[in-house]
Amino acid sequence: MIIIGGGLGGLSTGVYAQLNGYHTRIFEMHEIPGGCCTAWDKGDFTFDCCVSWLLGNGPGNEMHQIWLELGALQGKQMRHFDVFNIVRGRDGRAVYFYSDPDRLQAHLTELSPADARLIRDFCKGLRAFRKCLAVYPFLKPVGLMGRRERWRMLASFLPYVNVIRKSMGSLMTEYSARFKDPLLREAFNFILYEKHPNFPVLPFYFQLASHANLSAGVPEGGSLGLARSIEQRYRRLGGDITYNAKVTEVLVEDDRAVGVRLSDGREFRSDIVVSACDGHTTMTKFLKGRYLNDAYRKLYTRTIQEPGMVFPGYFILFLGLKRAFPEGDPCTTHLLTDAEAARLTGIRHPSINVQFRSAHYPELSPRETSVVYATYFCDIGPWRALDEGPEQVSRVRGGEEIHTLPVRHGREYYAAKRRARTALLEFLEQRYPGLTESVAVRDVSTPLTQVRYTGNYDGTVLGWQPFVESGETLEELVKKHGPGLPGLANFYMSGVWATTGGLIRAAAAGRHVMQFVCRDDGREFTASVDDTKPAPTHVVVPVGARPAAAAREPRGASLSQGV
Repeated sequence: MIIIGGGLGGLSTGVYAQLNGYHTRIFEMHEIPGGCCTAWDKGDFTFDCCVSWLLGNGPGNEMHQIWLELGALQGKQMRHFDVFNIVRGRDGRAVYFYSDPDRLQAHLTELSPADARLIRDFCKGLRAFRKCLAVYPFLKPVGLMGRRERWRMLASFLPYVNVIRKSMGSLMTEYSARFKDPLLREAFNFILYEKHPNFPVLPFYFQLASHANLSAGVPEGGSLGLARSIEQRYRRLGGDITYNAKVTEVLVEDDRAVGVRLSDGREFRSDIVVSACDGHTTMTKFLKGRYLNDAYRKLYTRTIQEPGMVFPGYFILFLGLKRAFPEGDPCTTHLLTDAEAARLTGIRHPSINVQFRSAHYPELSPRETSVVYATYFCDIGPWRALDEGPEQVSRVRGGEEIHTLPVRHGREYYAAKRRARTALLEFLEQRYPGLTESVAVRDVSTPLTQVRYTGNYDGTVLGWQPFVESGETLEELVKKHGPGLPGLANFYMSGVWATTGGLIRAAAAGRHVMQFVCRDDGREFTASVDDTKPAPTHVVVPVGARPAAAAREPRGASLSQGV
């Protein structure tokens, strides 16, 4: 089996394939694993660019079992903040979204007694959803469930049918409009850091309930550490991964996928090909648009271009600060004025999310320092309009072809980056005096940076949007055809483009696709928990405090485990 892409979807597919007796090789165009689940060093700091919360990092749900099977969490400390997010209004008032429904209800009622009834209703639903998570299916795709399994699954949801029906039937934009307090009316839309206008109430319940159940924290070692752990599990099982290897074509003979061709012209043959990279690239370039039936053709050529059908990218500002900022909270969404938002190229909604990331990952920065991670949802169009160069280039360095080297974008592009960086720094300086003079290192990323490193369509980090035409169409096609294409044998899709959602969905996709492969090959699927390291430990960190783990050790030292 050849797997295209070494992100979490590809790594997960590799692990489950090796567990089921398949010989696999992953081709990844970058020089490290993880895809969007990544980090990089800047001076003495590591800038972690992905995991702000990890669904399933605690027990009591099927998501957790997947991470343990992948070896992602073992031997690490899981950190859980008691506040999921803070939303701060333009007037300075703040809403603390405690995930514990009792604390949340008390806090919100204190902020707006006039909204007590609606607050009580929301928190009642959250309490019910905390129990519902235990029966939520992640281990087996619905398309492979027999009639009895489906009935058992539906029966397990019966106690929660009212909260599910009610939370799916109302958009959060509609639900929040019922609040009398103007800050609550707006803040509820930003619980999940950014505004998701097409999301019903249900995903807000899902994230908060997971967080309340200590199953949506962050793992010690951060995002790249998570990917490295899965890569190590994959290699221990005998898997092979080749970096700096860019696939340009899926080889097809007699309507069967038989291998891949790389950018340097080399061809590699296999019995099965799984694409766990960008879906649009796979369909329109690797396969040249072949094997797209009417539904898939519409999805990948028309629907994908409509607004809101894929998740946007991010503009990201990282700051490595020379001193600690204890007044900086782990996570705050700041609502912006129109004038403030106008300075930020491509901004989708007038808000920025600011995390003092060293509260999440103290081991990734020196002692008594801070890392700021400031982001906003960002459309790629305005950045492309300023771009004067290619979005990706490949060059030979030291006899090896490299595919993620810097590219020249032009003066206007870099000027826009500087304007956005300056605007964010000025905004942060107003709220955290002395921050600007404390900057030791900094870095900036746009959606075009995401394209350069991952090749993702329009710089998206999550692929298809759920709860809209694109995501719903994809889910129906997978139920009908499995994660492949009608008419093309021995080819499968994995990762976020074979599902909807974030990291846990990408990880689950690897498990799901291998169940389809095993079915097609007449094999019984099997999986087991990685027992090479001890079980993860857990700690709850009150907002304003720091986790018990030490700050970064000297270079070369290992992270502390099991604190």
